[in-house]
Amino acid sequence: MAALSTLAISLPVSALTKTEPAACNLNKLAQPLYEVEQRIQYRQLDNGLQVRTLPLKNTQAVSIASQFDVGSRNEVKGQAGYAHLFEHMLFKGSKHAPGDSYTQTMSALSGQFNASTFFDFTNYYLTIPSQALELSLWLEADRFRYPSLNETTVKNQQGAVLEEMATSIDNQPYVRKAMEFLLSQVEGTPYGHAVIGSVADVKAATPQSLNAFHQRYYRPDAMQLSLVGDIPKQTQDWIDAQFSDWQAPDIELTQMDDLKVSPKPVYGEIVDERGPWPAVLFAWHTVGSNSKDAAGLALLEAYLFQNKSSLIQGTSLSDPDQLLSYSIPLTMTHHGMTNLVLVPRARTSLDKLSKNVESLIASVAAQTLDDAHLCQLKQIWLNKALSTLDSPSRLARSLSATQPRDKLHPLTGPWQRIDAVSAKELQAIAQRYFIGNTVRLDLLPPWYIRATKSILELLPKEMSDSLEESVM
Repeated sequence: MAALSTLAISLPVSALTKTEPAACNLNKLAQPLYEVEQRIQYRQLDNGLQVRTLPLKNTQAVSIASQFDVGSRNEVKGQAGYAHLFEHMLFKGSKHAPGDSYTQTMSALSGQFNASTFFDFTNYYLTIPSQALELSLWLEADRFRYPSLNETTVKNQQGAVLEEMATSIDNQPYVRKAMEFLLSQVEGTPYGHAVIGSVADVKAATPQSLNAFHQRYYRPDAMQLSLVGDIPKQTQDWIDAQFSDWQAPDIELTQMDDLKVSPKPVYGEIVDERGPWPAVLFAWHTVGSNSKDAAGLALLEAYLFQNKSSLIQGTSLSDPDQLLSYSIPLTMTHHGMTNLVLVPRARTSLDKLSKNVESLIASVAAQTLDDAHLCQLKQIWLNKALSTLDSPSRLARSLSATQPRDKLHPLTGPWQRIDAVSAKELQAIAQRYFIGNTVRLDLLPPWYIRATKSILELLPKEMSDSLEESVM
């Protein structure tokens, strides 16, 4: 029998009594996180499966999210891409719902469904009318427990994954080589290969090898199930009926330690004949999401590169040296890599961009951030967290991605760590992970574009800008 005890998540007294500087007291703004969290019901079944349910008023739909602790880090040699391939397989039939039954049923219900795979996890999510909840839970359990892994479905999904790989990775200039260069920095670790996998390994997958992957990693004690929305009173019984007799295998859950990386400056370059223009990729080895520095790092990354008011965006307001900048956090559980891609103006060299970035980081490392800017960073983070409350689907996915340390405080635990970050911590993190440890990769187009670009860099600014404008 499943464990029947239900825990109401309570508001920590410390969250209400904490003394903060008057300049940045965000307790009132954060209150909705505490109020919503108090309504979450949490239980763990005897087989280890964690369940969170959050009833919402004035809705007739329910969002379901299921996250498994399996991703590309669990793939052994010869299986690069298995986690992503298996994600595809779970939409293509199960023991009691063969073929396209799942997708056809969800479409008939006007359901919205999708999934994604990352280094540390795979998640599946859907939103359906609440009248279809019992059926949906049955379908979810059937595909997680009894997927159909036959020659036909495997071959079909190998083709789908290879097409996705070609479209999003291999047919795009720079992407595959840049990705391999970054991951080569942690070669030999579970994070040393791309989530999308390799063409050879995906082609070599068999029903037997995928079934072994499923038996080892798709298990109740590696799953978090969350439901948000209009939740009927029978929901817990339906969950028990579908999941409580699912037994975990005798194999122990895979454990991984944090990576021990010694950061150092690295330089490389790749030439891609399809490249339309040069660019430069910067990266810095940092830490994973369970590190004590993770909250401060998130604020620092946002301040440097990712917010609309970031330092790098500030350099683009008047007379920028770059045409484009973007930074996507690459955060794993046991490692992290901050990254930034800059596309230069015609008159700007990649070396100039590199000096600009180093100057920005040095300014943050040299002195502490003032209280107003730090408060603004925390408020931006908090506003994003609060916006999740407005989307049942995003909220369900967030609850299913709860870290073990936030087991009973999935919404307020992360916020309290952000709120506790000091300006001195941000400065120390900049010094620890960024100063003198830049990984730089120049992304270079064919020689004739590089030659033209070099000439433009030597022209007077007005002439170079005029030519650039006429081309663009």
